[in-house]
Parts: sequence; C-alpha cells; structure tokens
Amino acid sequence: MGMVGGGKDAFIGAIHRLAANMDGLIELSCGALSINPDIAKESGKELFLPADRTYLSFEEMIEKESKMPEDKRIDFITIVTPNFAHYAPAAMALDNGFNVIVEKPMTFTLQEAKDLKKKLEQSGKTLCLTHTYSGYPMVKQAKAMVAEGAFGKIRKIVVEYSQGWLSRLTEREGNAQASWRTDPKKSGKAGAMGDIGTHAAHLAEYISGLKITKLCADLNVMVEGRALDDDGNVLLKFDNGAAGVLVATQVAAGEENNLKIRIYGEKGGIDWTQQEPNTLIVRWLDQPAQILRAGNNSPGLSSYALQNCRTPGGHPEGYLEAFANIYRNFAHTLMAKLDGKEPTKEMLDFPGIEDGVRGMAFIENVVASGNSNEKWTDFVE
Repeated sequence: MGMVGGGKDAFIGAIHRLAANMDGLIELSCGALSINPDIAKESGKELFLPADRTYLSFEEMIEKESKMPEDKRIDFITIVTPNFAHYAPAAMALDNGFNVIVEKPMTFTLQEAKDLKKKLEQSGKTLCLTHTYSGYPMVKQAKAMVAEGAFGKIRKIVVEYSQGWLSRLTEREGNAQASWRTDPKKSGKAGAMGDIGTHAAHLAEYISGLKITKLCADLNVMVEGRALDDDGNVLLKFDNGAAGVLVATQVAAGEENNLKIRIYGEKGGIDWTQQEPNTLIVRWLDQPAQILRAGNNSPGLSSYALQNCRTPGGHPEGYLEAFANIYRNFAHTLMAKLDGKEPTKEMLDFPGIEDGVRGMAFIENVVASGNSNEKWTDFVE
C-alpha cells in the first residue's frame, strides 16, 4: 500500500499502519506522509521507505506509482488525512487504477461522496471506509443474529457515543487534533456529529440492516467560543418503522470512548459496548439473558464473528484488532480479485462506498434538521 498523510506528527496514521501490518498481508511500500517536506522525508526514513518512494505530495506519488510495472507498483492507497483532504487523493487514485482505503467521513461534502461513487463505479476498483467499530467480532455476531431473524422485527435502536475530551476549549490550547476537528474549513459542517455521530449512525444501520429514513436533531455548542457542535441528540425513524435515539457528545466530562448500542426486536435484543468489546449480551423476552464471548473457539458464533477472531476466548482483542479486521478483509478481497476468484461474503464484510455516501448524507441531514424548526426531516441522499 501507499499512504497519504499519517506522518510522524499525526495520530491515526500509526493506527492504520499497525492494523495493516497485523496479519502480514500488506506492506507499506511508499507514502506522501505530510504536506511539510521535512516531516514527509523524516517519516519515510523512520518507516524504512526508499527515498525515491517517499513523495512530497499525493499527486507525485500517484503519478509516479501508476507508471511503474504492475509487479512493482502499489495495489492500493490508504488516505489518513483530515476530512477536507479525502476527496482529491481518492478521486485521483481511482482515476489512475488504484484501489482505495479512506478514513471517515469519506469526503468533505455529500456531493463529493456522490462524485466519488461514480468514479468508483467507472473504475471497477474497490473502496473501503474505515468505520472501525464494525470490525469487532461481537458486532458482527450481533449483525448476524439480527439478519437471521433471531429477534423478529426490530422495533427500537438506542446508540450512544460519549467522549469528554472537548469539555474545554482544547483547540485553543495547542491540541492539534482538536484544532482541525473543530474547524469548519477542515472538518466540514458538523463537529461531534461528523466525527463520532457518523460512527454511531453507521453502527445502528450496520447491525440492524435498516436504513434511517427520518430524523429530528438537536445540536448544541456547549463550550463557548467553539465553531461547531460538540453535543447532539437525534430521534430516528428506520425503513421498517423502527424508532431510534442517537446521542453523540464530546463534552461528557470524564468519558473516554464510550460507544454503546442496544437493539430490540419482538423476541429480544442485543446490548454491546466498546469498553467491553468481547462481550455481547443477548436478552430474550421469555428466557434468561445470555452472555456471548468472542474467541475463535467459542461455540455458537456466526462465520462472520469467527472470521474476525484471532485468539481463543479469554484473550482480549480490542480496537487495533477491529481495525485490522477491516484491513484483512479488504486485503483478502483484493487478493481474490487479483487471482480471478470471487471473494467470500465474509471477506466482503467491510464498509464501502454506500456507507460513505450514507455517512455524508447523515451529516447533511442532521445539520439541516438541527437548523430547522420542523420536528421531522426526511433523510435525503
């Protein structure tokens, strides 16, 4: 792979590299790691990249890599830049015949997401969106149980993502992550809802298999002087008639990354939280609750869950492994296609272009609803 962004001064780039490396399927072969030439060169040296494949811009990287022999050039490009710098490298990569992995939200605007979808369809390539939390084995187990009808018709979805790291005006205290994430010119039109609300919305749709059709949003700026929302509450309606509640806040002082979801159907439901990711609580209407645990030797788990477990039960697997599951499934998909084979359904279980468009539509619609006096706003793509 080649990487755009993610140099020594970045946060998420190292996470991507660890995830990509975990299964020994992917090699970092080149990079345009920073817009700062010195940092780009230093980062390439620290990562043992050849000097002639440590590029100073994504344009240079894509142009030069595309001219290399097929057995030498990279197979895909992973984009780990801030939101405003996602579309241009992704579009150029597709135009030049490269597969793409991109951080979420996929683009800066909904129109860019739609344009990227057209480019992807024209290219015949594969795009992966790193909605990390869909990589957890017990999230996949929950999805499989819902899909097989274990709980009957889904009626209620409650999803919450609470953080506390923006409880102060951290963007003015030298915090680089806070600085760009709260800047409309770099992050987009939403703050907390774009950063973590999109994760919550994706998780709700991913596990339930349903689509949001209407929403009613209350967005707030709780820290005086902040340019974008740092808190929000959203009522949801889904395409089967189910009702939902989504909470995304970055001013819940003392919280870390407390993502949790509960889904209830006619016969029972599931309860999962990221802070105890290897456990899935299954509740039943007419029998005692069950506790399911992750592990590649755990009985009764779906093929999707087992495909994404690395160790026997009792050995904790967490955020990095979930991230790596997305990279591994993407890599297996690419390798199957390169060999002229059909990827399995388990390989193909990673977020893609549709999730990216839905995520940008969620941002557009939630901001529109938050600015409206109407109770309900139709979800429009």
